[in-house]
Amino acid sequence: MELADRAACTGRSGLNWLLHRAAQKLGAAIQEAAARHDLTARGQLVLTALCAEEDSRRTQLALGQALGLDKTTLTAELDRLERAGLIVREPHPNDRRVRVPVITDRGRSVQDEVAELHQRVEREFTAHLAPQQCRELQATLERLIASCGGPDSGSCL
Repeated sequence: MELADRAACTGRSGLNWLLHRAAQKLGAAIQEAAARHDLTARGQLVLTALCAEEDSRRTQLALGQALGLDKTTLTAELDRLERAGLIVREPHPNDRRVRVPVITDRGRSVQDEVAELHQRVEREFTAHLAPQQCRELQATLERLIASCGGPDSGSCL
């Protein structure tokens, strides 16, 4: 790599900085949308995961691993969601010591509304890009993530 190329990867124009700042700005707008329904962005992520897997329910441990959330963080989030009536935790059919978080009808309704808000936020965030540029950006980010190999680990938030 030439010195000029390396210099372009540092400071305010570096890829890490640009991706991080874009994620911060989008994340703040997403959090604001979730807060309109008294949710955190992480809570909405949990509700989304529970909606997606309704036919194959995961234990709390498996859900945490899938979302890259440690046990303490996930338990606190599930507690909040349960107090709000958005989920219930049922005993696992094969091991009553294990709990399975299940989204409620109210939780599904809130998740749908917040997901719609998130889509609007993403559209507003990328409004200055042409539709083709948005598709290319998403495809490029997906390729970058996939090119790292190995499991997709780490917190989503």
